[in-house]
Amino acid sequence: MKALQWLLTHSFNCKALAVKRVTENRGKNTPGVDKVIWNTSKAKTNAIASLQRRGYKPLPLRRVLIPKKKGKTRPLGIPTMKDRAMQALYLYALEPVAETTADRHSYGFRPERSTADAGEQCFSCLAKGNHAQWVLEADIKACFDTISHEWLIDNIPVDKTILQKWLKAGFV
Repeated sequence: MKALQWLLTHSFNCKALAVKRVTENRGKNTPGVDKVIWNTSKAKTNAIASLQRRGYKPLPLRRVLIPKKKGKTRPLGIPTMKDRAMQALYLYALEPVAETTADRHSYGFRPERSTADAGEQCFSCLAKGNHAQWVLEADIKACFDTISHEWLIDNIPVDKTILQKWLKAGFV
C-alpha cells in the first residue's frame, strides 16, 4: 500500500493531474493567502515541478465567512493553489485505499456516489419487511472544527508528516 502511494505522489503524471484538477475546477480563480493563481501554461508547468515533499510547508488558509440561513455565517478555509494541488496529489494516493476499505454503503464524500444513490439504498432496505422502518439523519455540529487530529494521524493511511503539516497550517 505504501509503495503505491509513494509511486503516485512522486509520479510526474499524477502531479500533472493534481495541477489540472485545481486549475480546471470552480475555484480555479480563487487565490489563497499568497494571492497566486495558476492561469498560464508556464505557471502550471512550474506548479507541477514544485510539488515536492521535501521542504514543503503549507501556508495558512485564507478564511472567508459564507452566509447561511437565519443570518449566521460559516467559515470557509481557502488553501493556496500549491496546497490544493498537494492535497489533490495525496488524494490520488489515498483514494484507492479508501475505496477498497470503506463501507460499501457509505455515500458521503465518495467519488461516483450521490445523495440519490444513498436515497436508493435507503428505499431498497426500507422496502423489505424485515428491515428497520426508520432512517436517522444527523449533522454533527462543527465536526471538522473539533475532530481529533491525533485520531486522524493514527488512522488515516497517508504520509503522516504531510498530514501533520496540513493540520497545523492554521488560517488567516
